[in-house]
Amino acid sequence: MGIRVILVGCGNMGHAMLVGWLSSGQLNGSEIAVVEPDAALRERAAKAGVATHETAEGPGAEKPDLVIFAVKPQVMGDVVPAYRRFAPNATFLSVAAGTPIATFEKLLGTDAAIVRCMPNTPAAIGKGMMVTVANGNVPEKTKAFVANLLSASGEVAEIPDENLMDAVTAVSGSGPAYVFHFIECLAKAGETAGLPVDVAKLLAMQTVYGAGCLAAASDDEPGELRRQVTSPNGTTAAALSVFMDEGRLETLVADAVEAARVRSAELGKG
Repeated sequence: MGIRVILVGCGNMGHAMLVGWLSSGQLNGSEIAVVEPDAALRERAAKAGVATHETAEGPGAEKPDLVIFAVKPQVMGDVVPAYRRFAPNATFLSVAAGTPIATFEKLLGTDAAIVRCMPNTPAAIGKGMMVTVANGNVPEKTKAFVANLLSASGEVAEIPDENLMDAVTAVSGSGPAYVFHFIECLAKAGETAGLPVDVAKLLAMQTVYGAGCLAAASDDEPGELRRQVTSPNGTTAAALSVFMDEGRLETLVADAVEAARVRSAELGKG
């Protein structure tokens, strides 16, 4: 079998996806070609056992099923047109934030099959949230193939309307930063309460990690898990009374997500 996937860009996100495909067995090395102009990154990809090329001309007459753009949004206009020769037979997948499908249709043609994906940073360790939206040229079989590949980087969800990508960005795209800041705040509060710095940091990180894992593994809704931890008039109830008084935390999080959604929409308009 020839090349099934051409990966354009093999920086941190591209390399993480590459390793995920190979380690999971979803693809073997002979089915992947990497195009990466940076010599060091290209060498790293080659060590994974795939063909590598410096330029878009490298893959030559290959007929890939999927071309994945894992480059920075600001260089898409320069990078993408060189791959138009693969349309309309190949599907094109972008994992770059903020670049709409319409941009790719202008660069690749309106008959091109295009999938846009919003990943988040935990995808680098296979724990990401990958959200996709496709144009009308992508068949269901191809959507399933793309979702299977992306699943090596975490959970995958599809949305029906590209306009929802601003909300996706605000919740899961930017969301890891919210959690990191909560860990910072929880650790700082532990220090203020008298804990050594290293202990406070460990307690905060492991608590967030463990709670997230438990929520993912449990059949119970997060609200029910919260109630199970909260004894009447106990310590947890005392803390939650601060978070939940007049919906304080719920309102704060809603305002933060809305601010991110609005900014995402502004950036999308250029």
